[in-house]
Amino acid sequence: QVQLVESGGGLVQAGGSLRLSCAASGRSFSNDRMGWFRQIQGKEREFVSACSWSGGNTYYADSVKGRFTISRDNAKNTLYLQMNSLKPEDTAVYYCAAQATFTRAPVTSTNAYDYWGQGTQVTVSS
Repeated sequence: QVQLVESGGGLVQAGGSLRLSCAASGRSFSNDRMGWFRQIQGKEREFVSACSWSGGNTYYADSVKGRFTISRDNAKNTLYLQMNSLKPEDTAVYYCAAQATFTRAPVTSTNAYDYWGQGTQVTVSS
């Protein structure tokens, strides 16, 4: 059974930092693209960041560029998201996602990913 389990969320003041982790089990994703999305209640899930299988190619939403850094450790089958200079508008549930099959969907689309974690809450207070 494939599982993606996020951790590292929490409550932080504006300007602070958090590091999210996504541990994968049941399957290796070392050859697959992985990413992070976030969702505010009542709104669509939105793209945050993604990286290629090697981590060599990275993608960021304009809203987080320069503040967030995605990385991965394929030996540990784990994806990370370092979030710095957090803002109240970053408050959301953050989801890890993994692509396991070929798709022409863009990396920013939820349709590009086959597996999802359960999410971790990030709350940034002003």
